[in-house]
Amino acid sequence: MNIPMSEAPIVQVAAAVMLSRDGREFMLACRPEGKVYAGYWEFPGGKVEPGETVRQALVRELQEELGITVTRASPWLHRHFVYPHAHVHIHFWRVTDWEGEVGITAPLEHSAVAWQPLDGPNRVEPMLPANAPILKALSLPCRMVITQAETRGVEQELQRLQGALDRGLGLIQLRERNLPPAARLRFAESLMTLARPHQARVVVSEDEALARRIGADGLHLTSTSLRRCTTRPDFPWVGASCHDARELQQAESLGLDYALLGPVLPTLSHPGAPVLGWEGFERLVASSTVPVFALGGQTEDLLEEAQAHGAHGIAMLRGW
Repeated sequence: MNIPMSEAPIVQVAAAVMLSRDGREFMLACRPEGKVYAGYWEFPGGKVEPGETVRQALVRELQEELGITVTRASPWLHRHFVYPHAHVHIHFWRVTDWEGEVGITAPLEHSAVAWQPLDGPNRVEPMLPANAPILKALSLPCRMVITQAETRGVEQELQRLQGALDRGLGLIQLRERNLPPAARLRFAESLMTLARPHQARVVVSEDEALARRIGADGLHLTSTSLRRCTTRPDFPWVGASCHDARELQQAESLGLDYALLGPVLPTLSHPGAPVLGWEGFERLVASSTVPVFALGGQTEDLLEEAQAHGAHGIAMLRGW
């Protein structure tokens, strides 16, 4: 008897997003002859066996398929996909360190592997259908800075941003709700002038007209706007601020590209306010299908800890 895919058991799959030592490339592997979708490119990995955790399955599969031993990995994204032959729940993990050489320490089970640039076009085709949307999320920088020109002063903020861009900052949220409109426009135009030579992305909080006028890369929604939103705004990149599971679910249902979730840690702006803590943050993002930035009390040195708890990265208001 044929069982409809909607009623078939969901297959749990561990998938490795292997990042090069310098963090600029990721690896794809080509499925060998004799397997379903032979010749398609994918993130290496495989089924989670009974009694295994996802991490254990990831380590085992990479030993079997690539001949390496994972020494550092962190949970990242989830994706559900229905193939003609199976309904899969893919647990994507970022793998940042390992022992051994791919295909040298042990035989390679894939027909080929290829390193791809994080910030460039994919050079191999075709991609396994479930994996293709992950490529956009991978190109999203792991550090976001939120501007504060209204409190620091426009010139000082631009100087700080220039220094951060010189150090590799790739994502800026322009907020500045209280700057007068003319001053806000001048600041926004100056920010775009700084960001473009560095190919850094700029998203504007709330103001669609300003975002379009300065040629920004995207729009950022407050949680209030997110709750009212019924369709995704028409920008290449759209994200939102979230505080709970319901808001995260709304961001996912709209097909947003990222979310900010917090406050994770105490902040100077809201002393004594309730915080999620790392355990609460991890619990909320445990099945997220969009990249989530930890917000609240974040500093550069917390990036690794945030990622260990499932964050895509960190969003910083003061700690940069």
